[in-house]
Amino acid sequence: MRAGWVVLCMLLLAATTALPSSGDLVCAQCHRAETARARESPMARALVPATQCNILRAHPELNFTEGIYRSSIRWEGDRSILSVTDGRQTLTVPLLWAFGNGKAGQTYVFEHDGALYESRVSFYSALNGLDLTMGARGTAPRTIEVAAGRRMDAIGARECFGCHSTGAVAHRALQLESLVPGVGCESCHGPGEKHAAAVRAGDAAHAGLPKLGALDAEEMNELCGRCHRTWQQIALQGPLGVNNVRFQPYRLTNSKCYDPADVRIRCTACHDPHGPLETNPAAYDRKCAACHSSGAQGKTCAVAKAGCVSCHMPKVELPGAHARFTDHQIRIARAGEQYPN
Repeated sequence: MRAGWVVLCMLLLAATTALPSSGDLVCAQCHRAETARARESPMARALVPATQCNILRAHPELNFTEGIYRSSIRWEGDRSILSVTDGRQTLTVPLLWAFGNGKAGQTYVFEHDGALYESRVSFYSALNGLDLTMGARGTAPRTIEVAAGRRMDAIGARECFGCHSTGAVAHRALQLESLVPGVGCESCHGPGEKHAAAVRAGDAAHAGLPKLGALDAEEMNELCGRCHRTWQQIALQGPLGVNNVRFQPYRLTNSKCYDPADVRIRCTACHDPHGPLETNPAAYDRKCAACHSSGAQGKTCAVAKAGCVSCHMPKVELPGAHARFTDHQIRIARAGEQYPN
């Protein structure tokens, strides 16, 4: 491991364990355009309080039946209530947090008997309604508590909130009182208040933050992989098969054209973390041409000259997700081929 990468790891660890001050407002003092655009990104809406959730407000009553258990999520007054009954007993709790911006789906977290629970049902946009949360598929509840949700252990809660919010983790412990919903500037760049104060004071020695723009493909993969999963995590722990299609750093690393030192294939070469996700396939053509053009090293496509990602990064249906995910393992994809791990 290179010495510079060790330093970067230390800086990123500090970024994930430090509490935010005034968050994006501090960054906006100098970086107004970036912070304004970032507020429109999917990451900024990765977590919202249930009381501010547009999906729950737009669907004042949602229902789901699983065997003897009937679940409902109802908007009552100024909050959303999850109720689960088996006809004999009923568990009713207010939802606290909504995870996911809802483009594909949204899962909820509530508190019961002093513990945090992940809701057993999630909202799926394709259904415009509820279905089992992906992690709950293939299991059958035997108690009303399990029918309501899965109890989150300390590590799971820390990872979920740590990736969907800013400042939720301090000293490797979950600190919900300091949480800022959504992924903000400090999640990637580190604490901003000391940086801003040092800049104002002309103290260059203490104004430095990790130079994320200087990262190569492997370093950027590791950074984004903190939440999107790294190659090593999936290779060692799984899951295998189509269920890993949503872990983009792992899939990208498996690409034949992946070069860990080449900035042209790092995550930010195609995706702007400060803005909305580009969904037009044609918009990525020039990204592909950065490597695959007549004047650059690499073969050109003999079949088409436009819409590269439509063929070479096919969309894959993820069972239970009610959504198709772009497979970031760049390849010549053939109809009927087995999903490549």
